[in-house]
Amino acid sequence: MTEFFNQVSRRKFIITAGASAGAVFLKGCLGNPPEDVGSGGTTQAAAQPVANISPEQKPETTTVKLGYIPIVEAAPLIIAKEKGLFAKHGMNVELAKQASWGAARDNLEIGSAGGGIDGGQWQMPMPHLITEGLITKGNQKIPMYVLCQLITHGNGIAIANKHQGKGISLQLASAKSIFTQLKSSTPFTAAFTFPHVNQDLWIRYWLAAGGIDPDADVKLLTVPAAQTVANMKTGTMDAFSTGDPWPFRIVKDKIGYMAALTAEIWKNHPEEYLAIRADWVDKHPKATKAILKGIMEAQQWLDNFDNRKEAAQILAARNYFNLPSPEILADPYQGKYDMGDGRKIDDKTMAAYYWKDEKGSVSYPYKSHDLWFITENVRWGFLPKDYIANNAAKAKELIDKVNREDIWKEAAQELGIAAADIPTNTSRGVEEFFDGSKFDPEKPEEYLKSLKIKKVSV
Repeated sequence: MTEFFNQVSRRKFIITAGASAGAVFLKGCLGNPPEDVGSGGTTQAAAQPVANISPEQKPETTTVKLGYIPIVEAAPLIIAKEKGLFAKHGMNVELAKQASWGAARDNLEIGSAGGGIDGGQWQMPMPHLITEGLITKGNQKIPMYVLCQLITHGNGIAIANKHQGKGISLQLASAKSIFTQLKSSTPFTAAFTFPHVNQDLWIRYWLAAGGIDPDADVKLLTVPAAQTVANMKTGTMDAFSTGDPWPFRIVKDKIGYMAALTAEIWKNHPEEYLAIRADWVDKHPKATKAILKGIMEAQQWLDNFDNRKEAAQILAARNYFNLPSPEILADPYQGKYDMGDGRKIDDKTMAAYYWKDEKGSVSYPYKSHDLWFITENVRWGFLPKDYIANNAAKAKELIDKVNREDIWKEAAQELGIAAADIPTNTSRGVEEFFDGSKFDPEKPEEYLKSLKIKKVSV
């Protein structure tokens, strides 16, 4: 165990005094999304911006509206608000709970001026697909900038209890016959929270690695995260892929068990990101860096495991995740997982991390990770093959337009982050998955060729 896991952050933070939770205007609760799907709920600023900011770093505006989904990926946004870290850097950030990823996309199209949002938490590669106009109304292109990675790990694949003991686990080789039998009558039904992005890609990768074609052997559905518990209770879903605390509600409520953690599928994998409309960032570059600074400090605070009990209490509150108990988050936050099938994990390296993990920076947005998400979209026919042709020239052009790791570096330097914690390469190098597959960002076509189950012909 490295020193990092004993004491992640040595930096001392001067938290703005008087930070407190503001007025709450949230609707909805666990398993029951807000009635107003288009707007979600909002939480007003926890503290007013402070005045002791140097003129050269003073934000052009003090207000921004960021959307979030109530899963652990949103923690840096919530902690930065509740601990006064946004305010410390001059920003009055309004957080707006989104009922679904589709609602978040729609609210981004509207923009905060129209009652929507300026940006926020996103699955990947949503910012790229929105930029290309591939998942927007009327295929409108809305340029976005990816500014930082929010988290690694914190996701899993939950299975209904009726499948206990059938071999449906991380390795699926012994369970193929189950899927084949169900296919001829009532297909195995698995859900994710938005198509073509993280949680869709995790479940597809897991199935395909076990020899199961996600497009031919099972039925895939899109279901908002807040509906997953209810759907599993009614028996309409066999499995779902989403972020904490939803999978562990399944285990705690004895509705199902965890087949796999995404930390098992791909150790130290990229998860969700902060991305904001490009027009907002271009107009407010200093405010953008102020937001990033608050998030970076929140990420470091979160990675001090001594703070995680308090973090669980903050996140579990009614105005954020509305959990019946913070304990639902407390154990997973320490790397302790009751998988619900007799398997227990107690390993801090499997916990969620926000600032730094075994492989280095979590917060920094590596372009090589953007390329994996786009390559997987090509794999399943969501994007045309020409994105990966000629050594992924088209994909890399899009990534260079959307990924603003340069802004992350500027914010980190202004914040006084140690040079050793600021990556010098936009690639994290070769990535390895639980089935032995390897993704070399310099050779994405070779990666596609190595995969047995895919829709694209390479």
